[in-house]
Amino acid sequence: MNVLMPQLGETVTEGTVSSWKKKVGDTVAADEIILDIETDKVSMEIPAPMAGVITEIRVQEGATVEVGTVLAVISSGASAGADTPAPKPAAVPAAPPPPAAAPAQPSPPSWYAAMPPDMNTAKEQYTPSDTIRQPAVSAANVAQIDGPVGRDDHQRLSPAVRRLAAEYRLDLNTVPGSGRNGRITRRNVLEFIQRQQNAPAPRAPVAEAPAPSHLSSVPSRAPPPPPAAPQPAGAKTVPFTRIRKLTAEHMIRSKATSPHVLQAVEVDFFRVDVVRRSVKDAWKARHGHSLTYLPFIANAVCRALEQFPNLNSSVQGDSLILHPSVNLAVAVDLGAEGLVAPVIKNADRMSVSQLADAIAEIAQRSRAGKLKPEDFSGGTYTLSNSGTFGTLITAPIINQPQVAILSTDGVRKKPVVVESSEGDSIAIRPVGVLAQSFDHRAVDGAYSAAFLDKVRKIIETSNWVVEV
Repeated sequence: MNVLMPQLGETVTEGTVSSWKKKVGDTVAADEIILDIETDKVSMEIPAPMAGVITEIRVQEGATVEVGTVLAVISSGASAGADTPAPKPAAVPAAPPPPAAAPAQPSPPSWYAAMPPDMNTAKEQYTPSDTIRQPAVSAANVAQIDGPVGRDDHQRLSPAVRRLAAEYRLDLNTVPGSGRNGRITRRNVLEFIQRQQNAPAPRAPVAEAPAPSHLSSVPSRAPPPPPAAPQPAGAKTVPFTRIRKLTAEHMIRSKATSPHVLQAVEVDFFRVDVVRRSVKDAWKARHGHSLTYLPFIANAVCRALEQFPNLNSSVQGDSLILHPSVNLAVAVDLGAEGLVAPVIKNADRMSVSQLADAIAEIAQRSRAGKLKPEDFSGGTYTLSNSGTFGTLITAPIINQPQVAILSTDGVRKKPVVVESSEGDSIAIRPVGVLAQSFDHRAVDGAYSAAFLDKVRKIIETSNWVVEV
């Protein structure tokens, strides 16, 4: 049986083998971890799809290949044969060697220079995402804007390709693609950069001779960044974990992709709180976890998205793809490691009780490192829950390729005006803030505000009944 590079997200088209846990000839059990892979979104352990013997390893550590590529071959014990010599791992094309003469230090991307002074530690840790140094590209191939120049808005480019093009300021119209339907792959970009490095350098003008007028507008290579300031005595450097690095890249790309807008509403959780308090002890005894506000909010969001489908969508080129079901991604904090956002499929078909169990289950598996590749695929809307820490309001970053994300912040008792047929009165109610970041390409403020108002009304007026 073939072990394939899995799909770890809608926009992920390739992955990197970071390490092999097994070697050719090793016997493995079904679901035993055999390798780690990384994409620009997640780091994942890959289990064996069946029990048997690893007869081939076709992709070596450090190699990046497209989704669906055969990484290894596992044969059953009967077919493997104890006397059959283990084949040698297939050679994977290595990255082009660097040129003999080391080129100048690469100039960092624009977001590097714009980082505030209080992020010096992060700046010290920055290196270009690939080992190839900055190429001496010709002026014809340098984009005149800070960032990549795409081919066609309808052609899907992987985040890794966009990031490389931005770092090296390449015009992607000059890069030939060898992928499906002519798509540009990461390997195409690396090979293009290497060709530019090996190209003969342009002849330098005669000393002190004025430059031709038609070259006066060509930008010169930016000088290398100044050396970092020395760290104060007693300072400690903490390297980013793999998840932290992937999260950072994903967040930077999201802010660069989507024009973020934040809107927030206050919500009275009185009706929810009545139900929670009435079943609190019986619920925990039966389900093994507390009944929080989050499953009620998740249920209200799913119900509201039925009337506001443009927020349960993704942008593709000049179109909005409306998804038929609500696959709810829920952000889970892993402490210093970072965070992940596994997906609850078909959340719009679940009751509050089912959502509560599903949220508790994915949180437990996330913190135990038991998530599988399919747990990250298919998300259409995301919930981020900072409320357990008592936050007032949070502006979350959109989880690409989605167009909206909702932050649930702390619920506190506050005096509120309660309207009734007998007049207004003041009451103490549990009140919290729901804050939504949305992609302004997909919807406008009025649409988002109407959605938030619908979520609020569902929470405040529903006759919540929870199955204990």
